[in-house]
Amino acid sequence: QVHVVESGGGLVQPGGSLRLSCAASGSISSIHVKGWYRQAPGQERVLVAVIIRGDRTVFAESVKGRFTISRDGAENTVVQQMNSLNAEDTAGYYCRYNVRDWRSTAKEYWGQGTQVTVSS
Repeated sequence: QVHVVESGGGLVQPGGSLRLSCAASGSISSIHVKGWYRQAPGQERVLVAVIIRGDRTVFAESVKGRFTISRDGAENTVVQQMNSLNAEDTAGYYCRYNVRDWRSTAKEYWGQGTQVTVSS
């Protein structure tokens, strides 16, 4: 069993910054993909930024240059620093881990989501 816990969402002014943190715990052998997705009302859930196998990062075009993603010193954590936020960033943000257990079985886990609202 793997538990994913998110934190850091909230209300922020346009141009402001927010830091989202996520940690996974439980039966994990390795993490292949970890990062953040977001879903606005009436929209599909889309990739924001992920780390693949610990060294490759993928960013949505809309957040390049504004968001960063890192492990924050722990392999089972992922942190997303969001800068220069605008209204289009308003969404529920979901942390995702694609992991392998000790039998090399691939499994996917999601956090429950944390709301980010950018508004004046």
